[in-house]
Amino acid sequence: MIFVRALLLTILGLVPFCVGEEKRPVVRDSEKMAYLDNGIIKIGVDLDRGGSIGFLADAKKTDSAVNVHDLGRWIGQSYYSGPMPFGTPHPGWKDWPWNPVSAGDVYGNPSKLIEKKNDGKTLYIKSVPMQWALKNLPGDCQIETWITLEGRSVRVRNRLTNDRKDHAQYRAMDQELPAVYTTGKLHRLMTYTGDSPFADKPLKEIPKIPAKGTRPHWTTFFATEHWAALVDDDDWGFGVIHPDVVRFVGGFYGKPNTGGPDDDPSGYVAPVRQEILDHHIVYEYHYTLVLDSLTNIRKEAYKQRPKSAVPDYRFKKDRQHWWLVNANDTGIPVKDSWRLKVEQDDPQMFGPEGCWQAKDAATIFVRAAYRTTNKTAELFWESADKPGFRGEQSVKFAIVPDGKMRTYEVDLSSSAAYRGAIRRLRFDPVETGRPGETVDVEFISAKRD
Repeated sequence: MIFVRALLLTILGLVPFCVGEEKRPVVRDSEKMAYLDNGIIKIGVDLDRGGSIGFLADAKKTDSAVNVHDLGRWIGQSYYSGPMPFGTPHPGWKDWPWNPVSAGDVYGNPSKLIEKKNDGKTLYIKSVPMQWALKNLPGDCQIETWITLEGRSVRVRNRLTNDRKDHAQYRAMDQELPAVYTTGKLHRLMTYTGDSPFADKPLKEIPKIPAKGTRPHWTTFFATEHWAALVDDDDWGFGVIHPDVVRFVGGFYGKPNTGGPDDDPSGYVAPVRQEILDHHIVYEYHYTLVLDSLTNIRKEAYKQRPKSAVPDYRFKKDRQHWWLVNANDTGIPVKDSWRLKVEQDDPQMFGPEGCWQAKDAATIFVRAAYRTTNKTAELFWESADKPGFRGEQSVKFAIVPDGKMRTYEVDLSSSAAYRGAIRRLRFDPVETGRPGETVDVEFISAKRD
């Protein structure tokens, strides 16, 4: 069965379509692969499939842990934006959005390699990805990947460079950062989901949800130590670490403990975060793959622990992974502050997910300049025990709409509801906006300066 784009299947409830005769066999002979090998682990990318990662194993073994059953799997880049639908999607992916995928499309057409460099230490790939749900349509973008090895870890840097003729600013969508598919032997999805990360607390196995026919079921979970791993019954496998992300999607499809790289049973995991992808954006992120025991995967994640978990968003050059509802901005690049067009009712800014204790960020400082009629702003928070945003989890404060940059001190601890583990913030710069009104936001931070 061909299934892919697990993220949107989870969010939109779309049902995969078994393509059948359109599936093409995967060929992985060495002449079409490029490898890095440090004597401990070996990783390979397929030069006929856009340079997607299709091989990861111990250096002295030939059994890869990566599932390459179809072009929607592998390990690679996958991005989402509007419009939805984009073009005329395959019938099995009705209403599918703009979605360039590193390996190829649902019809079996592979992505095109542009450039490859390999000096034995760094493997570099540049390619034009295919639009997943369309037939043989290259994406109006390029993707790049830099890969290095360090012990049992794979350090990966990914970059998307858009060159879209459609200059519309579409709503933020979840991005797979990256999408990772494993063989059927790595069927146990493990992570830490509690409110006391980096304290060696017990791990959790994410329960498997049986498929309905050809539709896999994935689970969204909060990996508060920024990692998750798919392992076998002996706690060996590989994990993905993304130090800037705590929300993950993953699970297992098929019969556990069966099949190899080319077979249908597969584990899946992806760190995910919502992003606005502008028509000319250059978007980068880093992640690490670790092929090792579950204990050592977690140890590597601890080495990459962020210096601070409390909010500190400085909108000097970019959006800091925030996104908008009922508002727009002037696009990228952001310079010195983020200018918002607050011309609708109830404009909202949503921050990225994280995990911090309320006591460690009792006060949030908002530095902004207002050119509005309305004089009231509101800061919301989402807690681990009460997901979502609600009126009782917010603090309103007065603003001065004179166009001058001012720092507003918002005492969240004044609310009895601001307690325990906090996941993210939402900032409503005004209650309602009017045509031509703007707000420039310089920072939202637990630090005054």
